[in-house]
Amino acid sequence: MQKLEMLYEGKAKKVFKTVEEKLYIVDYKDDATAFNGVKKGTIVGKGVVNNKMSAAMFLMLEEKGIPTHFVKLLSDRESLVKAVKILPLEVIIRNVVAGSFSKRMGIEEGTELKETILEFCYKNDELGDPIINDYHIYAVGLADREQVATVKEYAFKINEIMKAYFLERGIRLVDFKLEFGLYEGKVILADEISPDTCRLWDVATGKKLDKDRFRRDLGDVEATYQEVLNRIQG
Repeated sequence: MQKLEMLYEGKAKKVFKTVEEKLYIVDYKDDATAFNGVKKGTIVGKGVVNNKMSAAMFLMLEEKGIPTHFVKLLSDRESLVKAVKILPLEVIIRNVVAGSFSKRMGIEEGTELKETILEFCYKNDELGDPIINDYHIYAVGLADREQVATVKEYAFKINEIMKAYFLERGIRLVDFKLEFGLYEGKVILADEISPDTCRLWDVATGKKLDKDRFRRDLGDVEATYQEVLNRIQG
């Protein structure tokens, strides 16, 4: 599939038009950012890991009844996806206290939550992706009630599927970010599922297997990303 003009370049990916109106090509980059772009760097091979892991996760979720934008892998760094219109919402699912939630709530990182938390953020880099709720979403027209209900249903289902999937591979799913889009009028899962978008801890050792290794200067970043992919690929 031939790339045409670039539609979008984000922190971690480039998106290109193709000759097929309903298909895009996503090209995963090695660029790494944290703290809303304040910290920048490169994680060599990250694009390959995130592309291959996202492909595996999307295929697995499709088998479990979750509609996604993924069509097929094109290369180590490129995937063919459906041309979705992304909803301007970041959906965060939290199973364990970590990161910004720990600081915001004053609860020790690693504390198991009594219930799973779903948070919405307004997807807007200039505003720092502020936390919002359903009322904000409806009031300013980011999505309608039916779309939000579908997003919530899918997000909680994805959480249960992925918790079990990662646990089988010795990984604890702490929290993660999802994005959804509209395709032919229906809500489907989009973006990526990778160590960039998930907090993953080794079950036995508690070692962080995700982007926190970059955020917190923990070292061993490239090897850890590759380790996660190796566990996914078996």
